[in-house]
Amino acid sequence: MAFEPRQTSLGWRLAALSRAGLAAVESWLEREREQLGLWAPVGLGAGIAAWFVLPHAMGWLAFCCGALAIACLGVMLPIGGRLRRMIVAGAILACIGCLLVWGKAVLFGQQPLVKATFVQLSGDVTSLRPVPAQAMVRVMLRPVDAPGLPEVVRVNIADADVPAGLGEGARVRFRVRLMPPAPPSVPGGYDFAARAYFLGIGATGKALKPVEVLRPSTAPPPLRARLFGHILERVDGPAEGIAAALATGDQGAISETDAEAMRRSGLAHLLSISGLHVTALIGAVIFLLMRIMALSQWAALGWPLMLIAAAGGALAGIGYTLLTGAEVPTVRSCVAALLVLGGLAMGRDAVTLRLVATGALIVLALWPEALVGPSFQMSFAAVTALVALAEHPRFRLFAAARDEGMLRKLGRGLAVLLATGIAVELVLMPIALFHFHKAGLLGAFANLIAIPLTTFVVMPLEALALLLDVVGLGAPAWWLTQKALDFLLLIAHGVAASPMATLLAPTMGMALFGMTIIGLLWCLLWRTGVRWVGLVPVVIGIVATFAASPPDIFITGDGRHVAVRAGKGMAILRDRAGDYVRDVLSESAGYDGALEAISALPEARCSPDLCAVRLKDGQGRNWRLLFTRSDVLIARQDFARDCAAADIVVSDRGLPRWCRPRWMKIDRRLLMRTGGLSITLKNGEVHTVHRPGDGHPWIVRPGRPKS
Repeated sequence: MAFEPRQTSLGWRLAALSRAGLAAVESWLEREREQLGLWAPVGLGAGIAAWFVLPHAMGWLAFCCGALAIACLGVMLPIGGRLRRMIVAGAILACIGCLLVWGKAVLFGQQPLVKATFVQLSGDVTSLRPVPAQAMVRVMLRPVDAPGLPEVVRVNIADADVPAGLGEGARVRFRVRLMPPAPPSVPGGYDFAARAYFLGIGATGKALKPVEVLRPSTAPPPLRARLFGHILERVDGPAEGIAAALATGDQGAISETDAEAMRRSGLAHLLSISGLHVTALIGAVIFLLMRIMALSQWAALGWPLMLIAAAGGALAGIGYTLLTGAEVPTVRSCVAALLVLGGLAMGRDAVTLRLVATGALIVLALWPEALVGPSFQMSFAAVTALVALAEHPRFRLFAAARDEGMLRKLGRGLAVLLATGIAVELVLMPIALFHFHKAGLLGAFANLIAIPLTTFVVMPLEALALLLDVVGLGAPAWWLTQKALDFLLLIAHGVAASPMATLLAPTMGMALFGMTIIGLLWCLLWRTGVRWVGLVPVVIGIVATFAASPPDIFITGDGRHVAVRAGKGMAILRDRAGDYVRDVLSESAGYDGALEAISALPEARCSPDLCAVRLKDGQGRNWRLLFTRSDVLIARQDFARDCAAADIVVSDRGLPRWCRPRWMKIDRRLLMRTGGLSITLKNGEVHTVHRPGDGHPWIVRPGRPKS
């Protein structure tokens, strides 16, 4: 007793608190035991995300070692505990995810072209996709006898230059200026270079006429291409692009005006083949098969009708997925539909979050790079929100079928549809803000009409028209389809024209985005009251995004295009810049108005060769900016004086050493290392497209050897 430690010692108290805390966590996990498996794709996705976020191989290796170390620490927890199993499994899955995407990048990625080159290219056509909205054809080629070029290049050919005999298997020759796949023009922009790397595209370009066919194609066009062309022949006007997209998943015939209206109105999901389309098709096939088989008394009494109909629906879903190009939303929907059909065949309730988690695991295992794309994130976030809402006891009670009048039943159905639409809009908001710098506000109301119209009118009519075309009687059905799609476009343009259609924000930081996504997952995947703790990081992420000072200056990676924030508007250096450049700069700035010319600003003094602008930041300080706008050499004495008077100098060419501004000199040499820039003058914050030492394989560096 003389040597027994005091019962009031600090160590004993800490040990007691640890045991009590561990017991409380285990008790909570016991109540959430049905939800624990839902975090498996989150663990796998964490490792994949770490590979994209961390800059180089040492970081990736350190992450894997750290994950395994966490797993070893988890093993030290009490045996049999759920926390122990969750930590060990999650850490191992994170390590697997990082190694999975790393291995795929090494084994299957396509190294980009090191620098732009002008060549006479001969190549074999591997695929061909018409893009009527842009009056061109997009061709994938394998260069022949060109050891200095990537294995696959993508080339655009204008419709007027397309020769006879062009198709899959043809060999063609033309002159082209090949470029490496484009990185983001400015921070927060779309990274086509990363996507092209995993798609196997090493260079892009536009063919110059004449385009010669050395060996014409003998293969017939694929079924998808034939169906695409057939629908364009049968439907006229803007509706033709929507009709073709619903049947084939190819949006190449939709004009940019209509596509933007669909995005602003929250109806763009109707154009991407996903759960709505796959479910409608499979449901229609099952319905027809059940009705046809029920006509036979022998079949109705002796056959397992539901099992046969489910098998037919599964085959139809797989065929539709392959026909429409097997994009991520379509694959996810097809996998989910197959799991649902399997569950129904076994008499199980298959529409659960476990179904969504299984689909996510399958997609991430096959296409880990899809995790960082908006398609995967928005698709799974929307479905997770819908299923989580449907599993909530109060919502399930409200939405349950009951014996009531027609008007009450219709009102209840509309309320359910509106509630699901609002839930999806709220969940997708941070994802849309991160990728597109804007989020929809009226989509839930537009979908009240658009979803029933598409599901119960447009798609059945289009399917009927295609069936009737077999016997040449499809014209009336195509006319009705066109009128229904015209009404859908009328809704889209009407909602998009509202100033409340979208909520704009400047670029959302990656850390804020990650914190917000973790909060959303916490809210959606748990069932007990602890789930609402996840609202804290979600609110912090959204509020911080809108409260942050937006950048004042945006500079594209080539240095040619500069946009500045002047008062409540934005202005661009080169007023002849194309729509694509203007859209990129406007979206990154969170600005929805027209970009005026910098030369028209009262704070600017411009000549054909230079523009000097004076901007005032949020603290009242005046900043002097100097931009070059031509290739003409300027007298050294004048240019040196202007450089010395400026705080920031921007040029698309290499500037001499004697050009010494007060703060930053941004020229071609710097931009080759950093990529595009955004600058916030208030706090001197500078964001770059490329990070120092970024070792991802799609990054093209000056002088980087080609592997």
